[in-house]
Amino acid sequence: MESCVSKPESPVVTAGDAATTASSLDARYGRSSSSSKRNRFIGIITAAAFTIVFVAWAIWGGLVGAPDAQFSAVDARHTIVSDSAVDVTWEFTAPPGSAARCAVQALNSTFAIVGWKEVDVPASTQITRVFTERVLTTELAVTGLIYRCWLT
Repeated sequence: MESCVSKPESPVVTAGDAATTASSLDARYGRSSSSSKRNRFIGIITAAAFTIVFVAWAIWGGLVGAPDAQFSAVDARHTIVSDSAVDVTWEFTAPPGSAARCAVQALNSTFAIVGWKEVDVPASTQITRVFTERVLTTELAVTGLIYRCWLT
């Protein structure tokens, strides 16, 4: 008995047909050789731009170059002299020959600034020096601190 159902014939695909189909699919979905060259070019340009921005940031941020321009100011102690004055002692470290200016502050019990003084720190051959400065206050201070220093 022969079956009434006929088998569909499988299409015969030649190598030329497969290549044509593959190239038409590549063109349809943007996988042509020109698009891969364009994508590679865009990737290289993007990587170069990120590299340039990172190097500029590293130089600006001080990660590269000028390591000897570092300095620090650290509180050592304070002495309440009276209701209107406090002596602040701090340690200043900077490369030899660096002049700076430092802001010294006095705070009351609610951490409000009740005294402020800017002090010039002259250049020196010593790396670390200790300074004591009297800060006049508007009311009783409970502490005296070095606020900030900057190179001049």
